[in-house]
Amino acid sequence: MTLLCINQSKLRMPRVYLQNCVEQVVAKLKRKGFARQLKDKQLVIVFLDPKEAKRLNHQYRGKKYATDVLSFLPIEQHSLGELVLCPQVLKKQALEHDLTFRDELCYMVLHGILHLLGFDHERSEAEARRMFRLQDEIFESL
Repeated sequence: MTLLCINQSKLRMPRVYLQNCVEQVVAKLKRKGFARQLKDKQLVIVFLDPKEAKRLNHQYRGKKYATDVLSFLPIEQHSLGELVLCPQVLKKQALEHDLTFRDELCYMVLHGILHLLGFDHERSEAEARRMFRLQDEIFESL
């Protein structure tokens, strides 16, 4: 998996940690049966400040607040898709979840990748349980 990271936020992002997180998440997902979907793919991760994250969340989901992560399906065949994250929201959530910023970042990258693989916790309760069970299982094994 190739990672392209674009930081348009005011905060400095831990790129080496992010690369390691993505590599570990992808390795775990491949062992869970997603090897074909992840083979030779590129993942784009964009970091935005709250104002722009709020604008995109409103434009694509009709929600008028900055969100932690948005997932955009690929346009090109070699791409897994694009994740848009708001570091300021992640910092706040990290405190709420009693996690480090880096752990919250990795947890939400995993969450976004699961969306790109077709999981949708808003579709049904059963789908939400399935997605969060897998997400927690993988995160706890990192």
